[in-house]
Amino acid sequence: MHRGKGMKFVGDSRVTTHNRMPNKPKDYSEYPGKTEAFWPDFLLKEWMVGAVFLIGYLLLTVAHPSPLEGPADPTNASYIPLPDWYFLFMYQLLKYSFASGPYNVIGAVVIPGLAFGALALVPFLDTTPERRPSKRPLPTAFMLLAVASMIYLTWESVANHDWEAAKAQGVITDKHLGLLPEVEVDTESEGYLVYEANASCIGCHGGDLAGVSGPMLLGNELTADEVQDVIVNGRGGMPAGTFEGTEEELKTLAEFIANLKEEK
Repeated sequence: MHRGKGMKFVGDSRVTTHNRMPNKPKDYSEYPGKTEAFWPDFLLKEWMVGAVFLIGYLLLTVAHPSPLEGPADPTNASYIPLPDWYFLFMYQLLKYSFASGPYNVIGAVVIPGLAFGALALVPFLDTTPERRPSKRPLPTAFMLLAVASMIYLTWESVANHDWEAAKAQGVITDKHLGLLPEVEVDTESEGYLVYEANASCIGCHGGDLAGVSGPMLLGNELTADEVQDVIVNGRGGMPAGTFEGTEEELKTLAEFIANLKEEK
């Protein structure tokens, strides 16, 4: 008998046979609104669109970098901080009398809380499966009211803000860069003591006379009479009548400031 002759192989019916199918998404054409598979068709499109916007945003940040202002100065009480444009509506809301001062909690907590609370309750107030805005009056009304309020308050903030003053108060000056005129200041002199005793003087021009909200007094080109005239009558952003002292002290202060010339 030859090896293998008369042997038969019987297949096991318990082992199923799988035909390898190509990796293709199901055909969703029979289901309206579901014409493509989430992976990879739909998700790949989302990633491509997101990549385009991300690259565009990065190019925009390189072409137009964020503007820089001078370093923060805690002694400058005249600086008016301004939030970014997407918070201007809240900034404007806090200007109104009913939302600021003693009522600050209303503008900062109560009104925003009611607004966000109303938006959070929308899914519970309207449970209809209808998707058309005209068939969903409550969500549509809430959203239109919120958008209209934000647009109006943002416009009011932009229209009423002094942009020229805001630009000037954040300018990087020679003081910030350490480029001060070479002027020797005698802090023991009578003129400096008069200057230091007047809060309006030292508050605007700083203890080092390099300027805070007011201009720098170091290296000025004014005479004593011109300085005295500015102190009495004011000039530019400096109001008149801020000096508190006698005529003799005024003359001493004017001579002290006029002598702050740069050494050559």
